[in-house]
Amino acid sequence: MPDASVKDIDARAKSVPAAARYFDLVVVVVAIPVALALGAPTFGVAIGAVAWIAQRVLAQVDRRLISTSLQPRTQLAVNLGEAFGRIWLLVGAIVLAGVLRGRADGLAAAVVVFSAYSAAFVVRVLSGPPPRRSGPARQTLAKPAVQAHPEGGAIGREVAR
Repeated sequence: MPDASVKDIDARAKSVPAAARYFDLVVVVVAIPVALALGAPTFGVAIGAVAWIAQRVLAQVDRRLISTSLQPRTQLAVNLGEAFGRIWLLVGAIVLAGVLRGRADGLAAAVVVFSAYSAAFVVRVLSGPPPRRSGPARQTLAKPAVQAHPEGGAIGREVAR
């Protein structure tokens, strides 16, 4: 799995035009009246839209929180936690709409979330890889404490020097 640090994600986000960065939110705002005009349940559409907007706000807040952490392990832990938390927020909203008002509302919420996610995914794919950072090279993994010996077996790094 590629190592995408928060700085890389922020750099990619800044390199993408603002209209593209918020394209998923535009899709949600445009989808609401279209879905309602087509007869989709109001509650389900509203729950799906609110959940998507809430997870986008949480993503921005969490990225700022993650960028203040200096420890890579802490950044990774918080990043994974917030990513799974946002997924559970969206799933919870869909289930909540379905349980409170019925399958049609749950389906409407799911379609709104799926549409917004699809728009965000397309923008992310089309934006390409994050730009290369200037300055010091990326951190590489630490050298192993044990190196392979040319004749087989292994020797400690201190012994190899």
